[in-house]
Amino acid sequence: MNVKKNMKTICRIRSISWVMIVLILLLFFIYCGNQAGKLNGNNGLERQDMVKERLKMVEVLRAYGISDARVLAAMEKVKRHVYIPLGYRWKSDPYGDHPCFIGYNQTISQPYIVAYMTEKIGLKPGEKVLEIGTGSGYQAAILAELGGQVFSVEIIEELAQHAREVLKEEGYGNVKVLTGNGYNGWPEYAPYDIVIVTCAPEKVPQNLVDQLKENGRMILPVGTNSQRLVILRKKNGKVKIEEDLSVTFVPMVQN
Repeated sequence: MNVKKNMKTICRIRSISWVMIVLILLLFFIYCGNQAGKLNGNNGLERQDMVKERLKMVEVLRAYGISDARVLAAMEKVKRHVYIPLGYRWKSDPYGDHPCFIGYNQTISQPYIVAYMTEKIGLKPGEKVLEIGTGSGYQAAILAELGGQVFSVEIIEELAQHAREVLKEEGYGNVKVLTGNGYNGWPEYAPYDIVIVTCAPEKVPQNLVDQLKENGRMILPVGTNSQRLVILRKKNGKVKIEEDLSVTFVPMVQN
């Protein structure tokens, strides 16, 4: 009888042990899953390989001729991958030398173009910036990292909301995002020191010129089949236009 009782006790202990092991493993996998989500998410933690990819990206930018130390530092710090909506994030290399699809027939620009336009416009800390075409929010984050007060307009509500959430999670409280028609600009906060447009109208929208401050500057792609970056400078109420790089951007659309 004692032997039977002992055997039953041993079996119970073994059963309890297996239950405990299963529970511990389950908790471990839940924890790992949560950590993986954090590392791929927007809460400040990230995988070390993403840091290395950003460093590689910055080296490519240097090779292309980007030399502004502040711009390079911002490109190294801002986590490009978190601005790409999760459903598209790993369909292509987020730090590769190319645009990335973000849904709704829109893209996040090639890192070089982001850096080039940012460097060319010469943003100083505290300047007020109007961005047309928020998209994923990445360009806005770079401008905010450089100290700009950014007012960004996006016509696609889903992208505007995505950008608001990611920018907030990444700590860029100096960015406001409006869902609206970029051709109208954002007159409520005009005039602006800088206007940067990340989608291509057929010609320079007059509303954006009107919202540019005296001595302000604007950079945007212009054209349909053939596009070119142009830089506008406003002085004594007149606008001087300088043509720049040949580029390809998504078209600027109206409601």
